[in-house]
Amino acid sequence: MEPTLIYILAGVGISFVLTMLALIDIIRKDFGSLKAKFIWHLIAIIPVLGWIIYFIFGAKKGKKQSFG
Repeated sequence: MEPTLIYILAGVGISFVLTMLALIDIIRKDFGSLKAKFIWHLIAIIPVLGWIIYFIFGAKKGKKQSFG
C-alpha cells in the first residue's frame, strides 16, 4: 500500500472514532432541552469540524445525567 493511502485511512479512522466519542458524550449529558441536544448531535456529525467544535464548546455545556 502507498503511504498516502495509509495516512488517509488513518485520518478517516481517527476522525470516525472521535465523532463516535462526541456522539456518546452527547447522549450521556443533559443540555437543558431536547432541542439543544439535537443541535449538538447535528454539529457533531459534520465531518472533522463537528467533533472539534463539540469538544471545544459543547462538552463543557452539558451536565452528566444522574440515573438514580
